[in-house]
Amino acid sequence: MENITVIVQARCGSIRYPNKVLEKINKDYSLIEFLFLRLFRSKKINSFYLATTTKSEDNKLCKLFKNSKVKVFRGSEENVLNRYYKIAKKDKSKIIIRITGDCPFVDHRIIDKFINKIDNKKFKTKFDYVSNTLEYTYPDGFDVEVFNFRSLELAYKNATSSHDKEHVTPFIKRSKKLKKFNFKLSNNLSNFRLSVDESKDLKLIKILLKKIQNIDFTMNDMINILKKNKDLSKINKDIINNQGSLMSKNFKYWQRAKKVIPGGNMLLSKRPEIFLPENWPTYYTKSEGCKIWGLDKKKYLDLSFMGVGTNILGYNNSQVNKSVSKAIKSGNLTTLNNPDEIILAEKLIKIHKWSNMVKFARTGADANSIAIRLSRAFTKKDLVIFCGYHGWNDWYLANNLVDKKVDQHLLKGIKTEGVSKSLKNSILAFKYNEINELINIIKNNKNKISSLIMEVSRNFKPENNFLKKIRKICNDNKIILIFDECTTGFRYNLGGLHLQYGVNPDIATFGKAIGNGYGITAVLGKNKIMKKAKNTFVSSTFWTEKIGVSAALKTIEIMEKTKPWNKINRSGEFIKKKWKEICEKYNININISGLNAMPTFTFDNDHQVLKTYLTQEMLKKNILATNTIYVSTAHTRKIILNYLKEFEIIIKKISKFKKKQIKSKSILKGPVSQSTFSRLN
Repeated sequence: MENITVIVQARCGSIRYPNKVLEKINKDYSLIEFLFLRLFRSKKINSFYLATTTKSEDNKLCKLFKNSKVKVFRGSEENVLNRYYKIAKKDKSKIIIRITGDCPFVDHRIIDKFINKIDNKKFKTKFDYVSNTLEYTYPDGFDVEVFNFRSLELAYKNATSSHDKEHVTPFIKRSKKLKKFNFKLSNNLSNFRLSVDESKDLKLIKILLKKIQNIDFTMNDMINILKKNKDLSKINKDIINNQGSLMSKNFKYWQRAKKVIPGGNMLLSKRPEIFLPENWPTYYTKSEGCKIWGLDKKKYLDLSFMGVGTNILGYNNSQVNKSVSKAIKSGNLTTLNNPDEIILAEKLIKIHKWSNMVKFARTGADANSIAIRLSRAFTKKDLVIFCGYHGWNDWYLANNLVDKKVDQHLLKGIKTEGVSKSLKNSILAFKYNEINELINIIKNNKNKISSLIMEVSRNFKPENNFLKKIRKICNDNKIILIFDECTTGFRYNLGGLHLQYGVNPDIATFGKAIGNGYGITAVLGKNKIMKKAKNTFVSSTFWTEKIGVSAALKTIEIMEKTKPWNKINRSGEFIKKKWKEICEKYNININISGLNAMPTFTFDNDHQVLKTYLTQEMLKKNILATNTIYVSTAHTRKIILNYLKEFEIIIKKISKFKKKQIKSKSILKGPVSQSTFSRLN
């Protein structure tokens, strides 16, 4: 017997809305059960299948139909086309109806009508494919696709792209060998949304069911309710119909993340909008060296942030991991203290002979806040002067309550909601290498300043003995000098960049590189200041965990032996040189800056657009790239040359765009990226 088979594809692992098909749609039925109850009313279908995955998370879905006339088939999560073909082959299906599990209101009358169009009593097929999806006029949620076995087999044997395999029918729709028919409504109703991709959709579905109170309603019954109750459509009006099929897995995860995590993640510098909105491979599964594997199973070369500068020795360093693994096996955090803290503190003091004591923390913001607290406790003064980026804390962002100079050191438009207005005028900024600007600030705030916190260098080298002048000014005015080396530390030598210039601070903070990807920061300081920790509360449970300390000890040990700064600075210098040569060759003006270990550049014109284009085109070659590179020892000369080869190809294209005066935004396949940290200081 040749069957007319309906196959409902469903799984619990939906990225945007996990377990949605198991959600209760009313007091009696889940969404998927309700869908099948409506399908059972068809006069044409004689075989019912649920096509799901072999993943354990779908076991609960399968159990729903254990004693039902619905047959369950489990197969590949990604290759849904394979599921359909195997079901149809096994079931000897002549006609197949494709329904997705997120459409509980699908109308069996529409299905039967479509079957009649493709089939007659003798199973002589006039059309190979009949649907209402070639041109959308039906409400979203009433999508029906009916096709014969010949069409399915053609797709199964010839479809090669992951998109075709995941969405079953794209190959059929494109094929010129197949005869297709699309049902079209005279009154376009495609603006009505009655499928379930997000919780808002389910909310609307539940309300509508309460109003209609039966199972066998028609499509028009539902539309009439929506027309009479126009406010109902507003519940999910911001969701774009069929958007899910066009979204990458990464973008679906990112949309889901933004619903439950403020901003979508924990770090501004890792938001996809900063790189390539909608198309950046936001999430990873593993890493090694300078390679990252994404959710899409692609392997990418990281020629960008390298964990935002935390992995000088490359990702997943085996020696560091071995040390951390040993720490974990012995117990990461207990009631008692970790003696390795003493060893690490002594090592850091030996490297920085001007210091006497060390306090450990987990983040750069922690470390800088500790430094500010201790300096205020020591001087009994409150005013802070800064130059550079120093974290997210209130004491720093308070500058934007008044003159907004954080905009120059961080990025424009940083919001200050939640920052206490009582902190107004508690922190003032000056620009790097602008010594007279600093002198004026001190003159206008005599005897009020507790500390001066600054990055030793971010993008430019000190000029005219700038750092030595800073040191003298702080000495003369009894100001605590804090060097924030969370970014620059251990990138140019064994220790802080300030050692290169022979200028010692009163306090220095370190992070990022010292743990090679594991969370640890350190505050080093002079005895008289650090001892003030006894008079103020500076304490946190997870500053005492063992992993970070173990990672730092091993990382510094490796650095002492291999001197990685030599390699990364040579590599960075080479990259800068080649950027300059390539851009001059094609008459593209760029401004190159940044220290050699962290080279960066900006385009003279249309920077944000061209930076986005660079990222877009590099991604096609499986290279993660922007206009900044945190160089690591894993960046071999071969990898760098490959990157520069692709860089030149892109710059050449940009030069052609400029000659043709093509509008910059027309070269992008998505939105322009957002700006990140300022390069002014």
